[in-house]
Amino acid sequence: MAEVIEGISPTRMELLRLGRRIVLAEKGHKLLKEKRDALVSEFLDVVHKVHESRSGTDEKLAMAFRDLLMAQAVMGADAVRQVSQVTGQDLRMDLDTMNIMGVRVPTITLEEVKRSMIDRGYGFADTSSKLDDAARNFEESIEYVIKLAEVQQSVENLATEVIKTKRRVNALEYIVIPRLRATARRIRMRLSEMERENFTRLKKIKAAIESGKVAETA
Repeated sequence: MAEVIEGISPTRMELLRLGRRIVLAEKGHKLLKEKRDALVSEFLDVVHKVHESRSGTDEKLAMAFRDLLMAQAVMGADAVRQVSQVTGQDLRMDLDTMNIMGVRVPTITLEEVKRSMIDRGYGFADTSSKLDDAARNFEESIEYVIKLAEVQQSVENLATEVIKTKRRVNALEYIVIPRLRATARRIRMRLSEMERENFTRLKKIKAAIESGKVAETA
């Protein structure tokens, strides 16, 4: 049985107040359940995107490293290392957020990172085509990694909100509302007892008055 809320006087005014609190708590519980269900649906959608993004990222990176190894086999590791020292690139991105069911999640807009061989800063005379393939795949991998970071953080933010909302739903369902109802029942029982006591007292008073009238008549 749920615990009652201590310190509440057993009066009809308090009973009315409890009734209003119960109605508000039940409405809040319903709204939070709807929010929780919607959040879970959004969460599962983003989880699916994370799986897709991670799979694409792993595949693209695997291709890039495979091409890099082949380029090293053809050109030599030292030659590839020397080329890498002149192909640095600054990444420019815009960070923002969007709202999903009241949850702020990141949005990352990355400027174009794919470049031509000339833009990368090395010539084609002394390099392998596999180096070009590796460079292109690594540049494309950056886009995959950024997207993965975006959806991964979105999953974490949504998961945190799902947990918070679930706790609030459970608190209302298993603690707050049962305690309010138990307290209201206790007050109704006490009011009924007081009514019976008053009724009994009035009967005794009436009987005493009637006995006094009979005595005076005699």
